[in-house]
Amino acid sequence: MNAAAVIEALKARGWMLATAESCTGGMIAAAMTDVAGSSAVFERGFVTYSNAAKVQMLGVPLVVIETEGAVSEAVAALMAQGALAHSAADIALSVTGIAGPGGSEHKPEGRVCFGLATAGHSQTQTIEFGAIGRANVRTRSTLHGLAMLHAAAQDLPA
Repeated sequence: MNAAAVIEALKARGWMLATAESCTGGMIAAAMTDVAGSSAVFERGFVTYSNAAKVQMLGVPLVVIETEGAVSEAVAALMAQGALAHSAADIALSVTGIAGPGGSEHKPEGRVCFGLATAGHSQTQTIEFGAIGRANVRTRSTLHGLAMLHAAAQDLPA
């Protein structure tokens, strides 16, 4: 999926987008804004790499980060909901994961959690990209996030 197709799908819905990114460090926002005309649909992006940023910028409760871990569907959902609440966007996408190197038995390298939120809908997804290297995990996460946005813009009810 490419950002130009996402932009066209969001334009067709009349939706503005906000992103909340951790392991991708703004790569989804960059992919969107690399396309001329993206200002018609891209409202803002939050790069919330640290736990403190997730709490301060998106309102993710610290207790959820401490109990579930920053790389969890619970945190991804709250990140997306927080981006929606702290912007003028109609749809928000979040991503949090372990790009590598490293990880643990319980949270392995390549695990990435995504959140998507609109006023009437919220969904999460975890993808296990595996230990394919930091750059590859980040690139695949960006492409997966764009695909999620494209599908949502086409399928979610108005």
